[in-house]
Amino acid sequence: MSKSYATPQPLEFDYIIVGAGSAGCVLANRLSASGQHSVLLLEAGPRDRNIWIHVPLGYGKLFKATSVNWMYQTEPEPGLNGRSVFQPRGKVLGGSSSINGLLYVRGQHEDYDRWRQLGNTGWGFDDVLPYFKAAEDQQRGPDEFHGTGGPLPASDTRHPDLLSDAFIEAAAEAGIPKNPDFNGAAQEGAGWFQTTTRRGRRASTARSYLRPARRRSNLRVETAALAQRIVFEGRRAVAVEYKQGGMLRSARANKEILVCSGAYNSPQLLQLSGIGPADLLKNHGIEVVLDAPGVGRDLQDHMQVRIVTRCTRAITLNDIVNSPLRKLMTGLQYAAFRTGPLTIAAGTSGAFLKTNPRLSTPDVQIHFLPFSTDKMGEALHAYSGFSASVCQLRPESRGSLRIKSADPAVAPEIRINYLATEADRTANVEGLKILRKILAAPALKPFVVEEVEPGAKVTSDEELLNFCRQRGSTVYHPTSTCRMGSDPLAVVDQRLRLRGIEALRVVDASIMPDLVSGNTNAAVIMIAEKASRMILEDAR
Repeated sequence: MSKSYATPQPLEFDYIIVGAGSAGCVLANRLSASGQHSVLLLEAGPRDRNIWIHVPLGYGKLFKATSVNWMYQTEPEPGLNGRSVFQPRGKVLGGSSSINGLLYVRGQHEDYDRWRQLGNTGWGFDDVLPYFKAAEDQQRGPDEFHGTGGPLPASDTRHPDLLSDAFIEAAAEAGIPKNPDFNGAAQEGAGWFQTTTRRGRRASTARSYLRPARRRSNLRVETAALAQRIVFEGRRAVAVEYKQGGMLRSARANKEILVCSGAYNSPQLLQLSGIGPADLLKNHGIEVVLDAPGVGRDLQDHMQVRIVTRCTRAITLNDIVNSPLRKLMTGLQYAAFRTGPLTIAAGTSGAFLKTNPRLSTPDVQIHFLPFSTDKMGEALHAYSGFSASVCQLRPESRGSLRIKSADPAVAPEIRINYLATEADRTANVEGLKILRKILAAPALKPFVVEEVEPGAKVTSDEELLNFCRQRGSTVYHPTSTCRMGSDPLAVVDQRLRLRGIEALRVVDASIMPDLVSGNTNAAVIMIAEKASRMILEDAR
């Protein structure tokens, strides 16, 4: 539950942070560091006591853990044959950084330069690099692109398995250069992913940012506290109402309210509070504070489609999981040394590549994994198998997030519209073709019995696209529902202040003008680092 105090404290703070996720924990640490500002951090979920949160491979156990996962579903997706797509999101201290796949990938330099070119001054790569470095504790040491001594570890693999290494060699044989650092001078190439782990344990923002700050007397953390709405006096945000232990409580902010609830829950809270499309709010009986049609628009996500391969040797994680003895030995190895298969992230090695040579930067990411399953979070296959997925980095398709009810406990309506454009469909099909070339290269050939899914009979572009529609799913990177910008539909300005409202900011993946070309967690932490500096500057 909440942090205990010897005497009751008034529910009045300088800053109230709604959501203790990847961004919220960063803000809680940075805003409370001087001791000059009182901070309240509200989290709908529990403390991060689930043992599987801290074991890297434990993310597979958390997909269906309702205690720490919102477990959202999209509406039926037209581009995926009417299937609803499962959307896991963290509901626990650390948010999705406590249940994600742990990959540390910032995106391309050009992603942030594009943000700046869209009119977001101060968000080009040269502008944001200092905040990436300030956050980072890079295992390999500091250099032009990396920092050390920050709260967030970026670590090399502790389980360099044979198959993942063979994938890198096979990619090189297929014409994709080796790249030892996806977060360095350039992203293109094949190599090992780094992870947000420290000595074989997950380093969520709850562990790396919040835990060191918990003893500060000016920081109060409340868990199991579901925000109901933001309260306004005119156009100024002044308080947050939240439900905890069956009781409705309220906390007042003297300086600012900071919404850090993620790409789904942040626009949901704004809409519940009267900020959003006026017609939607009126339909649910919510008084309109600000008609902001951009709140909940421009939803984007990375889609993935996986190729599953049967392996010739019993060297996959499938073989370990299906052998009681090997499973026991793996557990003992992890307990004793914090090494071995239990340190595997949601991608061991991988690649960033171009599906068209005319492109200036990679448009597809490959995640390689030394195991196979029908769906992430479900049982591994009984046979020896491995998998590799294609993820289009910059989809054109856009969706929306809209409340279904004025009740904050009711899940919102999520529409992502995967594969809605020809460019998105082409990128996925071409990505699969290139991935097949890698999997057929000499370095991997000794390990391949057959392609199980989609299978050798699927050859034409039409058949591959149909496979994408049948089996495509999410890589869990929703963004842009409270988009930063200066156009009429932009929700926040360049300092992440909600346009048209005082004393209210949004700080999380929802403010991204568009998706970054990689896993979003590192970018969200950077956003929060930069936001904390801006918030403190504006408080002077």
